[in-house]
Amino acid sequence: MTDVSLPELDDQKGDALIQPTFNRRAFMKGSSAVAASTAFAAMASRANAASLPYSDNYGPLVPTADKATGLTLLALPEGFEYTTFGWTGQIQTDQLPTPTDHDGMSVVASKGNVVALVRNHELSEGESTPSSPRGGRGVYNPNQNGGTTNLMFDVVKGEFLSSYNSLGGTIRNCSGGPTPWGTWLSCEETFHPWGQGSQGYNHGYVFEVPGFGISDGQPIREMGRFSHEAVAVDPATGFVYETEDAGQSAFYKFEPAGKWGDMKSGGKLYGMVVKDSPRLDLRGGLTEGTTWDVTWQEINDPDAMSDTCFNQATEAAIIERGEGCWYDDGKIFFVSTSGGAAGLGQVFCYDPRKETVQIIFESKDAITEVDGPDNIAVSPRGSILMCEDGGSNPKRLVCLTQTGVVFPFAENRIALDAGDLAKIDTIYPGTRDFFWDEVGASTDGSARRSFTSQEWAGASFHGRWLFVNIQSPGVTFAITGPWEKGAL
Repeated sequence: MTDVSLPELDDQKGDALIQPTFNRRAFMKGSSAVAASTAFAAMASRANAASLPYSDNYGPLVPTADKATGLTLLALPEGFEYTTFGWTGQIQTDQLPTPTDHDGMSVVASKGNVVALVRNHELSEGESTPSSPRGGRGVYNPNQNGGTTNLMFDVVKGEFLSSYNSLGGTIRNCSGGPTPWGTWLSCEETFHPWGQGSQGYNHGYVFEVPGFGISDGQPIREMGRFSHEAVAVDPATGFVYETEDAGQSAFYKFEPAGKWGDMKSGGKLYGMVVKDSPRLDLRGGLTEGTTWDVTWQEINDPDAMSDTCFNQATEAAIIERGEGCWYDDGKIFFVSTSGGAAGLGQVFCYDPRKETVQIIFESKDAITEVDGPDNIAVSPRGSILMCEDGGSNPKRLVCLTQTGVVFPFAENRIALDAGDLAKIDTIYPGTRDFFWDEVGASTDGSARRSFTSQEWAGASFHGRWLFVNIQSPGVTFAITGPWEKGAL
């Protein structure tokens, strides 16, 4: 690991070298819209992808060794490789151990060849080590261990450079989303009645974290207090779209009151309503390609002091456990992780220009399609990569192409024993001392503990790199290879 000092983490406002990974013009430009199929009529195709000869599927998955540790942790298509970093317990550049339960993550900013990722840690009081930044900055409730870490990666050298704690004192930071102004919005997946939170703090908020810097640790209260999952920002307006992880949940819109990129000057929260169909239930048995006109109902008490945000939006459409959310080419894609007639998951597409929502995919088979899509990311070619979090074992990264083809891209093959942990510790010191999960007792690989059923999270593409986490035992991957051979 190359040492990167931390003085640059203070005030970045005057540094013109730091850029968001997606500038506003590129976000708004999009590309040509072509209807690929009935189910994917809402998705825009990429002209360059259409001109390349490739098959959707990259071929069979084969066990592949980690370039950093030598351990076989993933199965990938032939020709793909990966390196790991940010193992639970690994001592970071700030000399603090890496917290566990890695969840939502994205590349959010860049400086030359170095990109900054912000990674969530879905923790609460007493779990693992705290996410709180050194020196007490960026901490909301000092008794809670949830929060974020930031990672630096050199895309030319293909190396992770550093990491550090960047937000602390929060509960169950599940997912969130990148902004076009170079920050990450980190979401608490928790809720309780007003005034009944731990240690006197109300939780269930969204926090902002700069790519190069440390959060102020203050919640954006107007974005709502509920069991948040993920967000996506429309760069044309600066509006933020939010999902809620609950059996009866809504799809929300936050309109900031301040100038573009200002999340701290108030705003209004709304729930999505299907026009002329109050409280329409979208949880199952829908026909792919069905489109509804939508409107928005204002939520007057986003802090949920009097009632939940969902209950206040009395006409809002019902979503089953809203999870992944991603902006691409003028549209917002969002997931219901257990929706559909089979309870295996749905993908919706909201078009803010047309004010419509469309069901573009509903999984019907856990093996041939997907079992419980959670975090999502749209690839450079416009396919949706779904992080699986259902009952499958091993858990997979599953691709949904613009033509409706579904195929696995990666499998979780992690199994560890004490000997493996010792090996990881020689490369990333601290891992053995601060590891949170139990591993197998053997030292020769004969009695490893399997983690193959643990969920994927935090997928994010940047150039030729795919960054992604496996939540438990807690590790981040950087994957690259012959992307041109398939649909991603």
